[in-house]
Amino acid sequence: MANLDTLSAAQLAAGVAAGDFSATDVARASLDAIDAREPKVQAFLEVSADLALAAAAKTDAARAAGQPLGPLAGVPVAFKDNMHLVGTRTTCASKMLESYQSTFTATCVQRMLDAGATPMGKANMDEFAFGSSTESSAFHRTNNPWDVTRVPGGSSGGSAAAVAAGEVTISLGSDTGGSIRQPASLCGVVGMKPTYGAVSRYGVVAFGSSLDQVGPFGRRVEDVALAMNALVGAGRDPYDSTSQDCPVDFLEHLEDPVEGRVVGVVPALMEAAGLTDEVKSAVESAARALSDQGAKIVEVELPNLASAIAAYYVIAPCEAFSNLARFDGVRYGYQEQGCTSLAEQTSLSRAHGFGEEAKRRQMLGAYLLSSGTYDKYYYPAQQVRTLITQDYARAYESCDVILMPASPRTAFKFGEMSDPTQMYASDMFTISNNIAGNGGVSVPLGLGEKSGLPVSAQLQGPAFKDRSLLQFARAIERGFDAAGAVAPAFAGKGGEL
Repeated sequence: MANLDTLSAAQLAAGVAAGDFSATDVARASLDAIDAREPKVQAFLEVSADLALAAAAKTDAARAAGQPLGPLAGVPVAFKDNMHLVGTRTTCASKMLESYQSTFTATCVQRMLDAGATPMGKANMDEFAFGSSTESSAFHRTNNPWDVTRVPGGSSGGSAAAVAAGEVTISLGSDTGGSIRQPASLCGVVGMKPTYGAVSRYGVVAFGSSLDQVGPFGRRVEDVALAMNALVGAGRDPYDSTSQDCPVDFLEHLEDPVEGRVVGVVPALMEAAGLTDEVKSAVESAARALSDQGAKIVEVELPNLASAIAAYYVIAPCEAFSNLARFDGVRYGYQEQGCTSLAEQTSLSRAHGFGEEAKRRQMLGAYLLSSGTYDKYYYPAQQVRTLITQDYARAYESCDVILMPASPRTAFKFGEMSDPTQMYASDMFTISNNIAGNGGVSVPLGLGEKSGLPVSAQLQGPAFKDRSLLQFARAIERGFDAAGAVAPAFAGKGGEL
């Protein structure tokens, strides 16, 4: 019997296609793993067992009829709970949407299903994606599979933890300021934020509309490449005006050598305050792994990156305030009872339906967009955004990708970062990429010698050069002989086919 923990997405799909095991076998193995591991991990808000088994049966029937199967046939996938899927709730981990039933399916979710993926359920997250630890979920925290006393990162913490614990093979998250790459780093999995516009946002509850991007998690770079093919392969989505055609096969050149290609490093970032020696050493090891394979390492400058967090925490709250204004307790969502006026109902519904971080960011956005404040903060933040984008463009004139940390440290303990501004600094190495709209990927580098927790490196690249990012990520993976490990506390406990 094969173990779900040891098989990649490609191996699972190939096994289903060859009849070595059925998609139903894989779905049941995933459900067994979820049953065994969820009490400790708590990655899911909703497990969609009926949907999973129905989808798996459909895949098995297609194979029996001799029909071609999709590249993700039978692969168990989880979706962050800000993505609509008919037959599930879409709560955004908020009391405001606790009972909201999806009335349609997001394009990104549908494309994974069209590729044959089996939907295992909805993953936990920070409320409305506001956070870097998944502690702001209104329902429960998610634990890091490598050490359940520590956070999995956020806001896509449930998506990262589900993959790291071997409950699913691939998951989808969203990244507004690092919400894929940072939890991928803390959980020891691969996590990719594609270029803005590469993946449709239709059907994904918006946080920051000019910053949000959907991307995949996997234990291997190949799994992420397979997911990217599914997400972008059908071309531009007419339901998302920012969606672009990306006619690229992410697997085609995945094993290409990096010899003769150029990797940029930013010296100032490697000396940034808050960066631990353990993470710094790991990133330096990644640079050596690329250099050993023939890549040239050069220094580049990103002079305005120091202003990225300040610019982000002007732009993002303003967009969040605008996007969350629709949750008024009238049309849908949490509704306060016993009110004597519409104004009272709206006010109390929002006061009691949103958590503290969601209210904090909306109030900040309201202030920043107010008369007399807009010109002082919002307009300069957009100017900084232009400067950062220009910095990246200049840097990429002399290198193919930029190597840097994904997170300044390994996973921290629950409650350790009680100061919101300290939590915001968790995304110090990721936010600038959302501001510029470029692609980025976090690559696991094993476990830190001091902490015994996952460490990683981040690769960033020019817009719509995401395939190149995965080539370099695969080169790092080869250099570290990575096999996409499941957290040892969970490996081998459930999930057999």
